[in-house]
Parts: sequence; structure tokens; C-alpha cells
Amino acid sequence: MTIRRGMPADVPRALEIWRRAVDATHGFLTPEDRAEIDAMVAAEFLPKAELWLSVDAADRAVGFVVLDGEEIDALFVDPADHGRGHGTELLNHAVALGATRVEASEQADNALPFYLARGFTVTGRSERDPQGRPYPLVQLHLVAGD
Repeated sequence: MTIRRGMPADVPRALEIWRRAVDATHGFLTPEDRAEIDAMVAAEFLPKAELWLSVDAADRAVGFVVLDGEEIDALFVDPADHGRGHGTELLNHAVALGATRVEASEQADNALPFYLARGFTVTGRSERDPQGRPYPLVQLHLVAGD
């Protein structure tokens, strides 16, 4: 597996990965919220994001990470490729670039265990997402040397 910087042409595949991953792990979203978030991710977030992709031997993206300074803004892997190390490699790449913080959905049963198993510690919690929806987020931090 290889990590490479994403290009504008990679956005449609990143959106496909996001949709497949959210469908597999975010069943708690209401249909209305899912549609609203999808529209924002498709039109505003991914086209403007600095994407880093995990690609297979054919250069097909199977996962991506987006950074905002020291924060991991998004990390998603296609469910067909879960458990193959792509998420860990993307996380390691993000950490190598200086990322030490992340907010994980408390209701996505795979997110919190993923970060905790890789040395992140819980530093806080919010009852709502940044848009005020009732989806709790857990703030995590990775301390140097962990």
C-alpha cells in the first residue's frame, strides 16, 4: 500500500469511500441528517480538502485522511478494505505530518476503539456535532512518545 497526496480527480472516489464507510458505520444518522451531511461533504468539504490517499497497487484509492493543522479532520476507509492496515497507515502518515488530535463519533462503534488502540487518549466530549446535531463526539489527543 502507498500513501499519496490526492488530486482533484480523486475527489469522486474519496466521496464514494466516504459514502460507503458512513453507510457501514453511521447507521445512527437520521435520513435527513445523512442527506444534509452528504451534500456538504460532496460540495464543500472534499473538493477543498487536502486529501491524502491510501492506494492499492493499481493506484485505486481505498481510504483517505484530511488534516487541518494538528487535527485529523476525517479518516475513512472503504468497508471492503477494513482490517487491511489502510487506516493505520493513513493515521501514521497524519501523525508524521504533525497531527495529534481528532474528534471521533461516539456512536460509530469502530472509531473510538481504532484511535484508543493506537495510543490516543480521551480529552473531552461534546453532546452535539459542530452543526448542533445530537451526535456526540469524543475529543482525543496523541501525546508525543506514546
